[in-house]
Amino acid sequence: MNGYNAFGLPGNPQFLDIVETVVGAPVASPEPRAEVPGRSSGAGIACLGMGGTMAAFSGVNHVSLSVTDLNRSELFYTDVFDLIRMMDVGYARILLHPQTGFIFGIATHEGAEGEPFSELKTGLDHFGLYAASRAELVEWEQKLDMLGVVSTPIRDMEFGYHLNFRDPDNIALEIMAYNEVAASFLGDVNHGDIPEQDIESRLNEYLASLASDVGPG
Repeated sequence: MNGYNAFGLPGNPQFLDIVETVVGAPVASPEPRAEVPGRSSGAGIACLGMGGTMAAFSGVNHVSLSVTDLNRSELFYTDVFDLIRMMDVGYARILLHPQTGFIFGIATHEGAEGEPFSELKTGLDHFGLYAASRAELVEWEQKLDMLGVVSTPIRDMEFGYHLNFRDPDNIALEIMAYNEVAASFLGDVNHGDIPEQDIESRLNEYLASLASDVGPG
């Protein structure tokens, strides 16, 4: 059984009606892809959609996770992320974050081995969500502690702040917030102020500056 069918692929009118009813706002159609400054029309792999416009995705729609116990996983994700159940299709459940419209799918599969998740196997490494600030991460840390969910201390890293924890099947989850340097850098990239070919070198320069500030151990 194909798990993707239960989540209603984009363009399924019945599915979009459900989302619009729950969220309370219309689901926007993808906008045509904007031209990337400095990139020639032949660069990369072009994929023309209907009407000759460039095919592109306009956001993140859902994540679907394989779990061993639907009831246990639904309780975890609804408690931690304040999700609500949209639909139960037997082998899977569709959970919604009403504020953003983001969809969490949890599914079971016939013949599944049932072992705990490990990032050492090919596939998912971890699933990350975004918080607006380090202060919000502190609130998340407190909430996880209140729910009895074990988490790492907030880690201050080169590009931001990270809070890591795991679900009942050991699936690695993370909530992170960018620091000012990373937020400014990504803003410049988003506005086309940094040419694509310069992105990695600029990041390496930043990391080198941090190393020089620390000095020899």
